Amino acid sequence: MAEWTPFPSAGHDRFDAARLKTLWSRLHMGDAEPWPEDPAVVQTWALFHNGEFQRAAEAGLAIGDAGLNVANKATCIYANYLEPREKTRQDLLLEAASRAESLQRRHPDNTGAWYWQAYALGRYSQGISVAKALTQGLGVRIKGALETAIARCPQHADAHLALAAFHAEVIDKVGSMVGGMTYGANKAQGLALYQKAMALNPDSAVTLTEYANGLVMLEGADRLPEANRLLDRAASMEPLDAMERLYVASARVALEG
Repeated sequence: MAEWTPFPSAGHDRFDAARLKTLWSRLHMGDAEPWPEDPAVVQTWALFHNGEFQRAAEAGLAIGDAGLNVANKATCIYANYLEPREKTRQDLLLEAASRAESLQRRHPDNTGAWYWQAYALGRYSQGISVAKALTQGLGVRIKGALETAIARCPQHADAHLALAAFHAEVIDKVGSMVGGMTYGANKAQGLALYQKAMALNPDSAVTLTEYANGLVMLEGADRLPEANRLLDRAASMEPLDAMERLYVASARVALEG
């Protein structure tokens, strides 16, 4: 594996197994990942929360199936926020999606396998343009994987967010009529999914920033004041781990833009 760009704040968050267990439910309220019983997996998650994304990905892959969710999450978050080379970013996302899809076949009840496939393909789609991704059939795969994740784990807030973003992105890029008839995108469903995510995980910079983006895509500039209030809340949060630091930073950048 080629060297990844280090996270500038890596090591700022000091997670070990004991601290991680204490904060697990708060850290994983979004992805509903169960506490791992394997100490090696626990240590790999600690690497992720400390911002050592490459080490977390490599350690997770070395463990095997039990480590794939943390490996894929580390890969996706790194690719989305830190990888400066677009080709490398796309390759990493496709690798994560492929691993997640393979995990689905071996462990179809693993919610994370469905979610991380959808997340990786969704971010990849944004990179190549949503319209182009839709013509390649990625929209159907993303929507199906997220619906499966929610069916398996109704409290998965991040899957609700990602499915809401699917509706918002499609409508924003191809319009309500084409989006609805061709890809099953629906404004009311998108807004309801955002609201469900807010109910499941309201005090999360992830939820707040994604909802802010989606509101504007679905309802236009009239919702900018509310979107900015959501971003203000996200930007003022004290991040708990490395991933939250990235989301809080992105909220601050969005407010300055």
